[in-house]
Amino acid sequence: MKDKMTKNKGKLEVMNKIKEDNLNLPSSITSKKKVLFISGDLLDFFGIDYNILVKSFDVKSLLHREMNILNFLLNIFKGVLWADVTFSWFADYHAFWAVRLSKIFRKKSIVVVGGYDVVVVPEIGYGALLNKKVARRVRYILENADRILPFSKNSEKEVLKYLTQKEKVKVIYLGVDYHKFVSAGEKENLVITVGYVTHSNLKRKGLETFVKSAKYLPDIEFVLIGPHIDDSIHYLKSIATPNVKFVGFVSDDELIKYYQRAKVYVQVSAHEGFGVAMAEAMSCECVPVVTDKGAIPEVVGDAGFYVPYGDPKATAEAIKEALKSDKGKEARERIKNMFPIEKREDELLKVILEVCSNER
Repeated sequence: MKDKMTKNKGKLEVMNKIKEDNLNLPSSITSKKKVLFISGDLLDFFGIDYNILVKSFDVKSLLHREMNILNFLLNIFKGVLWADVTFSWFADYHAFWAVRLSKIFRKKSIVVVGGYDVVVVPEIGYGALLNKKVARRVRYILENADRILPFSKNSEKEVLKYLTQKEKVKVIYLGVDYHKFVSAGEKENLVITVGYVTHSNLKRKGLETFVKSAKYLPDIEFVLIGPHIDDSIHYLKSIATPNVKFVGFVSDDELIKYYQRAKVYVQVSAHEGFGVAMAEAMSCECVPVVTDKGAIPEVVGDAGFYVPYGDPKATAEAIKEALKSDKGKEARERIKNMFPIEKREDELLKVILEVCSNER
């Protein structure tokens, strides 16, 4: 899943509906479909999908993080009655109610999955399915939603372990705006990673490995970008060498500048559902140094350097090679060709129209 640690505090740009002839579909299909968009917020990849959908459909958003359970249940009840289809991000309790109420009222439901909700990594205690009660809820969602949309083939593989109706699963990769995430001239000998600084992310995101690897390259600057959520920052600072910098939260513009300056981006995670920050960095011609966990190989391909999980010395050796390499342009081309935001837009619209055209 993405751990881009910035929040755009400005208003999301909501565009007018696109011309129906661009989709080559009759106006009776495109102009009246009502979508209830359910997510935690409208930032980052949630906001990208929201802005995609409002171009073509009548969309109402329901942000479950902003309300208590009673308000949420009341609002989702009203929202399902209003909508033709619900579109939920992640197979959590909000998706459970969206899918369940959609079945009761004969509406359609779509759920995007691919992170904590469907993965199991027992060695680090990661994954919703490790909890039996939550696992039952996730299985209900997978079996009863009209479409399940994993955002990587690795996530699809996890989903298909629990789902009998395999035909309703469609991989739609997350998209990167390669027009926004661009290179800006000469790169520096700068190594970065992005992630929330939490106890769980010390292992899951490989933050501990990132910091420890810096001691093998004392003349190279390492920067860890992301807000300090708990006191795990004290541990990282206690093991850090002087060439490691912790910058905390940064704005979108500041993050892009880091991507543009850095020669190397490190993602040595125990699992990634996709790796949006990594993909954005690659779009800015950062050379990725990564593990082969989760969906990382799907995104990076041959455009980066692979290291064993949890091995600071091997990570440092790969960083040294990456700093000397010319794979940055190759990394950008891979993102541009395989994961453009326009591709996700096209595929999401097709799925919603297909679901809405099929009667229960």
